[in-house]
Amino acid sequence: MKDELTAPLKSHNLRTTSSRQAILDLFQRKGYALSYSDIEQQFADVYDRVTVYRTLKTFLDRGVIHKVLDDTGTLKYALCQQECTDAGHHHEHVHFKCIKCGQTTCLEHVHIPPVKLPSGYKPRELNLLIQGICRKCGL
Repeated sequence: MKDELTAPLKSHNLRTTSSRQAILDLFQRKGYALSYSDIEQQFADVYDRVTVYRTLKTFLDRGVIHKVLDDTGTLKYALCQQECTDAGHHHEHVHFKCIKCGQTTCLEHVHIPPVKLPSGYKPRELNLLIQGICRKCGL
């Protein structure tokens, strides 16, 4: 079980520390995008703000997590499901935000359609946020 929890750290050549393991475990348990504030509140009694920030930055830089923007402008983070590395993220999928529970999830198998930009424009990343009612809230 422990190997499953730390596998993303090993596959991205990261040392296993208590903060990295705890934050990775939180992402794996929740299964939806989390804000810095969500994570900081979860570990306020255990890790200081700098440790949480550095852990998230390392995860982002190494391709363990990716950024998710929502309609409020709040930056959230979600686990990378594809083989992302420190060389780049590959996330051309849709993010879905539930208007009832507020959770934002990655819809990995719903891809963003190709966008043809005018000459002279070069995209660096694509983001598509769909808002509606999630499976859990729609039942």
